[in-house]
Amino acid sequence: MSLTVGLDPRSETLQDCIRVLVVDDHQAVASAMALAIGMEPGLTSVGSAHSASDARELVEELSPDVVVMDVLLGDADGIDVAAEMIRGNPGLRVVVLTGHVDEALLRRAAEAGAGAFLLKDGALADLLEAIRTSSLDGLVVHPRVIRDLFREAAPVATTASPLTARETEVLMLLSEGHNTASIAGKMGITRLTCRGYVKNLLVKLHAHSQLEAVVSARKHGLIGA
Repeated sequence: MSLTVGLDPRSETLQDCIRVLVVDDHQAVASAMALAIGMEPGLTSVGSAHSASDARELVEELSPDVVVMDVLLGDADGIDVAAEMIRGNPGLRVVVLTGHVDEALLRRAAEAGAGAFLLKDGALADLLEAIRTSSLDGLVVHPRVIRDLFREAAPVATTASPLTARETEVLMLLSEGHNTASIAGKMGITRLTCRGYVKNLLVKLHAHSQLEAVVSARKHGLIGA
């Protein structure tokens, strides 16, 4: 078994910290991420695992707040493992890391209940931000991921937008990777009002998720690529 256990999450020094477990089958990568996370104020690395079986064991043993999960593990699919962990541990947030992007992979991460979806070669600051701000009510997608997905998609011309100005503003913020809590703060509205705008967007764009709404809006030229 290959795993690394960090500080005891029950320590009094960790009471106000976000406890993070890193899962990556490349030990050097996992150790480097865990070290960087552990040096950040408000974050604590409780360990790293290099296989799905080790990750399951550490989640049960250490009860982390956030798991940083690589998609490709040697003994399992990282998104399947994430879905299993989320089902068994209410309140657990998972930040998914991937070396490549396709729409099916992104949809699977959303359906699994992941809190964020980032590229492995992205900036460390983006990972730390996702660990701190991802939530249980939506998937934070880095703008570069969406840009890469739709770089080659030609927008369809539309004569008039079915969206109000406020709905368009919410949609733009969703496309930039903000969750409903962040959008509510930026727009100076309540979370309940923001969720109302999101529901309207889903209805008007015939979408089943926030991600699908962004995809539909881009394809129809309602927001920029």
